[in-house]
Amino acid sequence: MKIEQISELSLTADDDRQIGVLLEKAFGGKSGSGFGGRSYYKQRHHLRILVRDQEKVLGHIALLFRVIRVDKTFVPVVGLAEVATHPAHAGQGIASALLKRAIAHSQDSLANFIVLFGDHPIYAKHGFQSMKNPLRYVVMGGGQTNDIVTRIEDTLMVLPLKGVIWDTEAKVDLMGYLF
Repeated sequence: MKIEQISELSLTADDDRQIGVLLEKAFGGKSGSGFGGRSYYKQRHHLRILVRDQEKVLGHIALLFRVIRVDKTFVPVVGLAEVATHPAHAGQGIASALLKRAIAHSQDSLANFIVLFGDHPIYAKHGFQSMKNPLRYVVMGGGQTNDIVTRIEDTLMVLPLKGVIWDTEAKVDLMGYLF
């Protein structure tokens, strides 16, 4: 198995299709997952990290680089999305390998934090902490923009990079959609 990083602009049609199939399998099949065969949930990302066995995609994580507002401060972050392992290969360390690579890549970036929305125990094992900040963001679903809301999301998790401290009390404006 090998791990590779691919810019969104460099994805091949086959990679895009395989990621779409993987996401459907990993997130519950065709009914209710919301992917509709796409390799992304809401929007395309900046970078994909894949685990392959020969040409078959077995694991995936998407990264996007964005500036958000934490209170009145603009803060660069890496958003993680669509962490997925093919169900037939669950428990083999694929998701951990993907997270380690994403964290290492993010540490070399301009980002001060990695942000994700999820509740799987693997994230805490890799140093992510649950946060309860009020968030302002664009609600997207069904392939369209639906609303702008401010609320607390129970699945917000943050990993500080470069020794910067996350303000647990601040209002956070994602300046876009949830990752």
